Parts: sequence; C-alpha cells; structure tokens
Amino acid sequence: MRMLLHWVLSALAIWIVSRVVPGFVVSGAAAALIAALVIGLVNATLGLFIKIITFPLTVLTLGLFWFVVNAVMIELASVFVPGFHILSFASAFWGGIVLSLVNMLLKWLVMPTRERG
Repeated sequence: MRMLLHWVLSALAIWIVSRVVPGFVVSGAAAALIAALVIGLVNATLGLFIKIITFPLTVLTLGLFWFVVNAVMIELASVFVPGFHILSFASAFWGGIVLSLVNMLLKWLVMPTRERG
C-alpha cells in the first residue's frame, strides 16, 4: 500500500511540475502515472550506474553534477512515455530540481511518519 501511495504522489508531483516548468509537458493522468513509473525504473537502473561512474565529477562540483544526471534521466524517460515530453535540456534540468522539491513536500505532507521510541 505504501508503494502505491509513493507512486501516486510521484505522478502528482510530475503533473504539478508540468504546470510550473515550461517545456515539461504531461498530457494527462495516465501519462503522469506511467512517467512516474518509468522515471523510477530509469533512476534505479541506468541512473544508479551513471551516478556511480560520474561520482568523481560530482564530488568535484560539490554535488551539482547530479542535477545534470537527473535531467538526462528525465529526458531519457520522456523518450519511452507517450504523452510525456521534454522540450529542452533546460526544461529537464529545472524540472528535475522542482520535481525533487515537490516530491519531498508531498511526501512530507501525506506519508505517515514513524514514531521514534
């Protein structure tokens, strides 16, 4: 149940970002749900591999290069999802930053926190 809630919140975050960031286009709820799934899969597989390979560059740029890697992963996901389009690299870059922030905010608002003993 928690994973389903996580997926729906990620799709809602993608839809919100499409309304805020120009060039980040989502055509409907189904496209947002599929995009959330594909972005998660791409980040868990190829994104992890690329982040490991580019770790020295990430350290050199004090972590800022991860924004570039995330933008590339979002653009790659948009290739596979009909109804989800990224018009430019700048849209993917800013969309990735806003997506992270919106995702954190939504999960903070909705997901139950565990009690600390």
